[in-house]
Formats: sequence, structure tokens, C-alpha cells
Amino acid sequence: MGILVSKETRLVVSGITGREGSFHALNNRKYGTNVVAGVTPGKGGQDVEGIPVYDTIKEAVDEQDANTSLLFVPPRFAVDAIYEAVDSGIRTIICITEGIPAHDMLLAYHYVKAAGATLVGPNCPGICTPGEANVGIMPAHIFTPGSVGLVSRSGTLTYQLGKELSDLGIGQSTILGIGGDPIVGTNHRDALAFFEADPDTDMIVMVGEIGGNEEELAAEYIRDHVTKPVIGYIAGLTAPEGKAMGHAGAIISGNSGTAQSKVSALEAAGVKVGKNPTAVALLVAEARGVTVPA
Repeated sequence: MGILVSKETRLVVSGITGREGSFHALNNRKYGTNVVAGVTPGKGGQDVEGIPVYDTIKEAVDEQDANTSLLFVPPRFAVDAIYEAVDSGIRTIICITEGIPAHDMLLAYHYVKAAGATLVGPNCPGICTPGEANVGIMPAHIFTPGSVGLVSRSGTLTYQLGKELSDLGIGQSTILGIGGDPIVGTNHRDALAFFEADPDTDMIVMVGEIGGNEEELAAEYIRDHVTKPVIGYIAGLTAPEGKAMGHAGAIISGNSGTAQSKVSALEAAGVKVGKNPTAVALLVAEARGVTVPA
């Protein structure tokens, strides 16, 4: 069944009448996700290829029993859409929007946590439980059902690792892209806890990158709380010193946040760390006794 999204997901897409919202909502539906509604204020009563559109998320919850919210909303409105989803009773929220101010996200983060809901993102590719549901912008056709959980800050590395595993015949329980902003609703520790509790996940792949100390904190969490084997990868081993790279969260201060500090922390917690995505996939194959073609 995986984590967060499944066949039980009933999805409402905010911003569904926009170009990106409609494209990905229909793509998610094509994959098999139960997209029950869309929301665009002022366009209630319309539909997008049979998906009813409402003015508010509350209406979608009341009329279509929506339980998961996907947000394609401009940055200046995105935090209000998060609040609206929480206030409507939604407990799984995926925010694709990038460019949300950090202070606004800090307030939203605590609002979501206080309500007992789960926010994935912002600035993330979403979640896919292969064979069950795809919620977001992931190319889900490259993933295959299985029992390896994958969490990543980077969208493209999420796709690459999933494809590398699939090419070796190793399926995934859930692919989770948590986003690369400084403040995100779900961090690596949260994802590790979800996968640790998931009976359909028996191994975890964690992809991090330079900047911040989240991966070091995740290493501590793995050491103290995770019983399942974890394979890691840290992007940025060859990043030039002093140069801004990638996500807004990729900020290095002194010795903290460097690729090597993260690798060292993970290895000290018993995590095998690959030097590139292919090496990570091979480590997973080795741990699972999968024969790799020559």
C-alpha cells in the first residue's frame, strides 16, 4: 500500500483550470489516481474533462469526499490554499508551488502540524505509490510496484533513482519528493518514520544534497529509530566551494551542510552511501541479493 497516497486517495486539485493544473490532474487520473474534484474560485460549476470544479476545497470535501489536496496555486495564494485545505478537513496536502516566501511557509508549517495533517512540499514533485496513485508531476510510468521506499529532496534525482531501481527489477513502495526549499512540510525524518511504520516497505533509499543539516539530523534519527536498512546518496560531492548551487535549501555554513559531513554522519549511523545514483541502485541490488547484468 505504501505511504500517504494509495487506491484510497480521493484527490482534489486546486488550480485545476490553469494550464499546469489541468495537465497534471488529467495525467494523474490517467495513471489511475481517483481525481474527484478541482477547485478554482469563481469557476465552480464547470468541469475539466468530466472532473467537477468547485469554488472551494470545502465544497469538494462535502460533495466528493475528497481526502487529499494537490496545489497548483500561484505563490501569493498558495499558503492560503494550504490553510483552506487544513480547515476543510484534508489531512494529506501536496504543494507543487515554488517561490513561496520562507516566513509564510514557517507559519503554514506550524498550522499544518497543529492540525495533525501532513504537508508535502512546497517546491516538490509530489508522491507516487506505483500501481496505485500518482499525485503531482512525477513521470510515474518509470516506476514499478515493490517494497523499496524512496525519499528525495531533488525531483530529478527522485526520477533517476526510481528508474535505476526499476531497470534492475527492484520495485518501489512509494516515491516521495519532499522538495528543496529551506522550510518544507515533510522532512527526511518524517519520511523515514512513515517508511519505518509501513509494512509494505522493507528498505529505504534516502537522497539528500548539500546545504542545511537535515541529512545529519536524519542520520541521528536512523541510528535511534529506524530498523530497516537504509541506503543513502548525497548530491553535491563535487560542488565548487563557495558557489551557490541548486535549491534554496542548498546553503552551506562553515563545515555544516557539506556533502562530506552528511556522508560521514550517515555512514556513522550504519548507512551505506553511494557516490552516484547508479552506485546507489547497485548497493540496493547487492543488499537484496539481486543479480546485476554484466
